[in-house]
Amino acid sequence: MKRTADPDFKPRIVDEDTLVSALERLPLEPGVYIMRDRQGEVVYVGKARSLRARVRQYFNGSDTRLFVPTLARLIGDIETVVVANDKEALLLENNLIKERRPRFNVKLRDDSNYLVLRLDPRSKWPRLELVRQVGHDGAWFFGPYHSARSVRAALRVVNRHFKLRTCSDFVLGHRTRACLQFQIGRCPAPCVREVDAQAYAEQVGDVRLFLSGRHRELIEGVQTRMASAAETLEFETAARLRDQLQAIGNVLQTQQVVGTADVDQDAVGMYREGGQVEFVVLQVREGKLQQSQGYSLKGMELPDADVVGSFLAAYYDKAAFVPDEVLLPLALIEDDEGPLLEWLRERKGRKVAVSVPERGDRKKLVVLAVKNAASNFVTRRDRREDSELALCRLQERLGLSKTPRVIECYDVSHIQGSDTVASMVTFVDGMPEKSRYRSFKIRGLGTDPAEAALAQGNRQNDDFASMYEVLGRRFQRAMANVDDDAWALPDLVVIDGGKGQLAQVLAAMNDLGVPIGVEGVDVVSLAKERRSEIGRGRGAVAKLRERRLAATTAAGDGDAAAPQIAAPGESWIDYVVEQATSEGSTTAAGFEIRPERVFVPGVKEAIVLKPGSSERYLMERVRDEAHRFAIGLHRKRRGKRALHSSLDDIEGVGPATKRALVKHFGSIAAIRAADIDALCGVRGVGRALAERIRDALGSS
Repeated sequence: MKRTADPDFKPRIVDEDTLVSALERLPLEPGVYIMRDRQGEVVYVGKARSLRARVRQYFNGSDTRLFVPTLARLIGDIETVVVANDKEALLLENNLIKERRPRFNVKLRDDSNYLVLRLDPRSKWPRLELVRQVGHDGAWFFGPYHSARSVRAALRVVNRHFKLRTCSDFVLGHRTRACLQFQIGRCPAPCVREVDAQAYAEQVGDVRLFLSGRHRELIEGVQTRMASAAETLEFETAARLRDQLQAIGNVLQTQQVVGTADVDQDAVGMYREGGQVEFVVLQVREGKLQQSQGYSLKGMELPDADVVGSFLAAYYDKAAFVPDEVLLPLALIEDDEGPLLEWLRERKGRKVAVSVPERGDRKKLVVLAVKNAASNFVTRRDRREDSELALCRLQERLGLSKTPRVIECYDVSHIQGSDTVASMVTFVDGMPEKSRYRSFKIRGLGTDPAEAALAQGNRQNDDFASMYEVLGRRFQRAMANVDDDAWALPDLVVIDGGKGQLAQVLAAMNDLGVPIGVEGVDVVSLAKERRSEIGRGRGAVAKLRERRLAATTAAGDGDAAAPQIAAPGESWIDYVVEQATSEGSTTAAGFEIRPERVFVPGVKEAIVLKPGSSERYLMERVRDEAHRFAIGLHRKRRGKRALHSSLDDIEGVGPATKRALVKHFGSIAAIRAADIDALCGVRGVGRALAERIRDALGSS
């Protein structure tokens, strides 16, 4: 259960100075750090080889992880626990996550939600027990199983073919006569009969091999015992082993062969939509798929590599079996991979490989796991609940006047102003509504009718003008068809671009009298991530500041009333300095990275949505769908123009006549070279039309 914050907690970190002071006091040794918010609630637990170096990365701009900007605003205290090595840090981190359940860490459901089979070889007559937690008492554990059906299936096979006792220890010690299981041949009745302890122990070993997926070893062992019994003339025992071997073979035939490796493997698949993540672990034993397990996580705002690393630590902390290989869809971060390998090696008793396969059967396994994760996401997720969460968060984060049930997004596509088109896509309750998609051929705003018709004039190389035209036409339809639901105004309009594109939308809406905000439509623009090269280190940024300061000082010495025209490159300097000093930007490898941001009318600073969050995923999905639709429209229109031939412009030459001419002559060049009589030989072409074709095409 999640602990409540301490009412007596007082944050030690309240501003930049106290944060710097707290960072300086952190130890250099390996250990675990615990971050608390201003109310004392634990929000994140992490491990590090060097606590001071790792925690500093969150606040010096070198860590690009998705939730770091949020931490910097809400952090109230940082506690540390020093340990001896990386492996101990991993174990302590895992325990603290399960105990505290921080909002930014991966949490799997509690062990009590899963079923595990337990087999204790130290018991006089071992039996399979159903438990809900993996212990460390020397017993063998198998699972976990996600449903009672899968457990019953495993128990049914074991009871039918391996004949272990099923009664409890109390019943075993107090029974006076054999039960029904003995009567139907599914138990040797050690409670009341003399039973060969060695033969029973062999059956226990077979059960372990069967449930562990070591089927080849199991079959070879049974075959060896069957041959030995036949050699010693124990034909009854040999016949029983033969029947058991045949039954095991029948069971194993139903298992899917997915690889050729003899090792035990776990293939991990991951599918993600924003903060909603689905994992699938395919348990492959000796090349056969034994079991598939799925896990759903919500509210994950860590990057993919961190989510996978945290999932593996949580999963194998409760797993009953560690395989020889763990196959992943992506690489782990360095601080996670080393401790995880050492911990898994200790649990396994020998080396465990963790890899990201690039080809072969291992790659196919990971692809299969990813497909299963995507399928599980679709079938197990409550789409309505996820969409509702994303829409509510988007409204709150952007300060929208209403929940954006209907979202429209626009994008313009062209090549140097030619074949300009625009797309309008509509999302209803977070899902695309393709029946409400619309396409626009840009007519142009020039005075020349021919230029406007072609939409290839100078004005149509201007995305601002094209966007103004599109929004004007769209809102005119809405105002003229008030009762038409197909053109009803949306709750939110999203534009792909920055402040300039947003200004065009607002201008079009104001010109047409479309209300904005509470009584009408909310409008925002979504700007893509930008990367600017500024050299390396703080020196590059300092030089740019000096250049900008010098330019500003020089401008101030002139006439204050005179319009100030930016010198060449000055706007670039402004941009880079602004990016380098503004919140939310990150400097890495000589580049200034400006994350995707949202511009809202009336708000000076752009809003940065947390990458990995549900609201950002929704915005990016809407924007990408508009971009995809616009590019498709542009390619289609460009393709039609490319296929346009000289025959299309000749009066009287329709599609059928055009096909007949091309089929008869084979090419436009051959048609141009043909004389009038040859042209008249084509069905549907008379002498008058043949003369027009000759006049239009000319002769070779």
